[in-house]
This record gives sequence, C-alpha cells and structure tokens, in this order.
Amino acid sequence: MWVFGYGSLIWNPGFEHSRRVRARLDGWKLRFWQASLDHRGTPEYPGRVATIIPCPQSFVWGHAYYLDKDRDAILAYLDHREKGGYERHNFRLETEEGEFLEALSYVGGQELSTYIGPEDEEETARIIRRAVGPSGANPDYLRKLYESLLHFPYVEPHVVRLLQLVDRNIHSP
Repeated sequence: MWVFGYGSLIWNPGFEHSRRVRARLDGWKLRFWQASLDHRGTPEYPGRVATIIPCPQSFVWGHAYYLDKDRDAILAYLDHREKGGYERHNFRLETEEGEFLEALSYVGGQELSTYIGPEDEEETARIIRRAVGPSGANPDYLRKLYESLLHFPYVEPHVVRLLQLVDRNIHSP
C-alpha cells in the first residue's frame, strides 16, 4: 500500500515505511484553503494548512510512502492525525522514474466546515502569521513546506507568494 503526502507528510510522515519516492499527482493543485483547529491553530484562531483541489491543468508534487507492515496501525495513526477535516481518497501517481502507482491520500473535504475555499492570499498570510497550535506556529509549517518543495522539480507558486507575504510583514517595522 502507498500513501501520498503533499503537506506536512513530506517532512514529517510520522510512520515507518520501507520505500519513499517523489511522485506527482496530475489534475490537482495545492492551496492553503484548509483551516487548522488542532495542529497549526486553535478553534478560537484557526490557522491555515495545505489541501489539494481539483484543477485539470495542474499537478502536485509530494512523497509516496510504501507501507509493507503495520498498515492498520499506520492508517489509524493517519486517520487521527488528519481528523481535522481531511478525508481519504485514492489517486494514481507518477513517480520521477515514470512508474505509476495507486496511493491513498488525505484531502480537505470541501463540504466540511474546515474547508475555507478561495481566500485572498493577503488574508491567508495574515492568518498564518498569527496562528499557533499544538503542533507549533503556522509560519513554521509554511516555511517547512516551502523548504521541502525546493527538493522537488516544481515549487507551487501559491506557497512562494504566501511565504513572501508572511515574511514581508514579519520583518516590517
């Protein structure tokens, strides 16, 4: 079984795996349109974290992890970790080597209250700049995702713009 991670699962999978490959999901794009009430924010001040949304001409890079043991325990762990508005989906990915594989991933459910949907990037950056949750500061999540994406063939421009907006306002007098 394969699991595809495009957000914090890139740098912090939190589970054992026997193989990790860089893989691309076609027909989707990454956006910070998911509210985080339990990791990078709180119910009183929800942060913003990554989700993916359908977009025919786009793609998302991430890591695919092969699980050859403890699958039930790992899925239970991931279901708990992603309980804040994510649902399981199955996808067909292509690895850098051109291999195709089927993988499970977690996507922010658009019908759930934690799905923000299109939001002005200035507003998203303002929220990220201030949000903190049990897993840490929201700007750290954004920065770790950006730094992780630098190791892939493509860095999502939305992530770059958000980081620039967050940094510009953090470092302004």
